[in-house]
Amino acid sequence: MDLRELVVVGILVLDLSCVAYGNLAFPVVHKFKGRHRSLVALKAHDDRRRGRFLSALDLSLGGNGLPSETGLYYTKVGIGSPPKDYFVQVDTGSDLLWVNCIECTECPKKSDLGIDLTLYNSKASNTSKPVYCDGDFCKATYDNQVSDCKPQKSCLYSITYGDGGTTSGYFVKDDLTFDEVNDNLHSEPASSSVIFGCGAKQAGGLGSSSDEALDGIIGFGQANSSVLSQLAASGKVKKIFSHCLDSIHGGGIFSIGEVLEPKFNKTPLLSGQAHYNVVLKDIEVNKEFLQLSSGILDSGDDMASVIDSGTTLAYLPETVYEQLMDKIMAEQSGLKLLLVDNQFTCFEYSGNVDDGFPVVKFHFENSLTLTAYPHDYLFKTKDSEWCVGWQKSMAKAKNGKDMTLLGDLVLSNRLVVYDLENMTIGWTEFNCSSGIKVKDETSGKVYAVGAHNISSASTVLFGGILALLLLLIVMPNSVMS
Repeated sequence: MDLRELVVVGILVLDLSCVAYGNLAFPVVHKFKGRHRSLVALKAHDDRRRGRFLSALDLSLGGNGLPSETGLYYTKVGIGSPPKDYFVQVDTGSDLLWVNCIECTECPKKSDLGIDLTLYNSKASNTSKPVYCDGDFCKATYDNQVSDCKPQKSCLYSITYGDGGTTSGYFVKDDLTFDEVNDNLHSEPASSSVIFGCGAKQAGGLGSSSDEALDGIIGFGQANSSVLSQLAASGKVKKIFSHCLDSIHGGGIFSIGEVLEPKFNKTPLLSGQAHYNVVLKDIEVNKEFLQLSSGILDSGDDMASVIDSGTTLAYLPETVYEQLMDKIMAEQSGLKLLLVDNQFTCFEYSGNVDDGFPVVKFHFENSLTLTAYPHDYLFKTKDSEWCVGWQKSMAKAKNGKDMTLLGDLVLSNRLVVYDLENMTIGWTEFNCSSGIKVKDETSGKVYAVGAHNISSASTVLFGGILALLLLLIVMPNSVMS
């Protein structure tokens, strides 16, 4: 993830004054299917991920955590009145909500995901409203520096991604429809007015039809323009979200709200960073510690690491990667190693990998540990061929240092909680096919939030299905109508 070097000209704003919220649910499904994914496809997925990662803030939820199956996750939301369905990438690494619009002549027309792509048409919605350049939203977006603004001229946006993909268009205000969770594992439709980007022109990877084409992106980043931040700014939610990816049964949970159960330990998030960065103190293999080279930030022997559920594998600075590989393969020195696709270390092995390879432990500030078992970092590509998921870092920070990026390889089968209220992140090993308990701050009630399947026939084709469950907490004295 070369961390989505991009220019964002425009900010998403959510207006939540029109509805009282309880708990929301978005059904989410992963893009990739089947147990034997091409290794090139895996790496290409992460390359695109890094190229599109916003420098300011894709959830991107990464499949069910198995490199042989996983991919980005998307959700189906309704936009407009009457609502029409749009499939958008769920992205913790970006901040804007945008969808392709009817004016777009270079937008994807088809997708190999088994879904129908839809172009947003403001004239077909009874609740659509224009957003003008002389309005409060546009003025705030551009710090009152809106050039060439005339009465009733649209407020424009443009985003350029690091991989060369671009989206540009104008902002529109309309209703966003989702499922409101109002009891244990029960939900009903609800809606909110939202200002979002209406994509009139796409280029690069965003402008072509492919097996990964979607209608747009919905971001859950930590910047002020993200869905999460806008919900929090409305005074109706706590700025806390969590995800749990199930690599055993497929699916999982993505929630917004204070998690009461299960319990978990925390480590500080580094302030002033565009992404979810934490301090990595040590990497331990068989009670031996690797020599860490400094990462994104200079902090002695410590190394800053990015936690990103939208990336499939795990990437380490070259010197750290080489130490780790030496220690992992030392216990199986007789194996014949193969270089597959010029980038993956693979080998034939018929035994139980958990018995034949060591456990890897990542130690973070505040004594928080992330344990990667052999079945986490080794994956099958054929009946008896295994490949190593650790990769050399392909991205550098702005200061030129190699980045450490921990993706689904080590995040799956764990509940990961991002607490932006207190600038901490935490996790615990967990059965992601079971439920978590999240607190409603206003009523004091505790709701069970669990994994759900998308019932749409268009998504039956996919193996692991994830329900994105958002607990939107109604805060005291919030405006309701």
